[in-house]
Amino acid sequence: MDARQKETLTRHIQETIAGLKADIDAYKGLTQPIAPDDAIGRLTRMEAINSKSINEAALGRARNKLSRLEQTLRKVDDPDFGWCRECEEPIPFARLMAMPESDLCVACTEKNIG
Repeated sequence: MDARQKETLTRHIQETIAGLKADIDAYKGLTQPIAPDDAIGRLTRMEAINSKSINEAALGRARNKLSRLEQTLRKVDDPDFGWCRECEEPIPFARLMAMPESDLCVACTEKNIG
């Protein structure tokens, strides 16, 4: 990976992190407890509880992704960054842009899954 690609990837990761932080703040607001004395009907209350559960799951996924991207951002300047940990071949730049936290190329990922 050349310096220009590394700079592009770093900027992409930073922008994604900023977006995730905004998403996390929004999800926190959507996962507040549903007060039992809220003047809403039974069905609407059940929908609110279901929606809260969905938002809690999304919050967890966003936090996990944020953690992985922050770790990745710290590793971008490491000499091993961008190289597959299995086959030791370079991970294509397009894959790193799509999934910056990837430490496996597509071929090795498919081998591990299948």
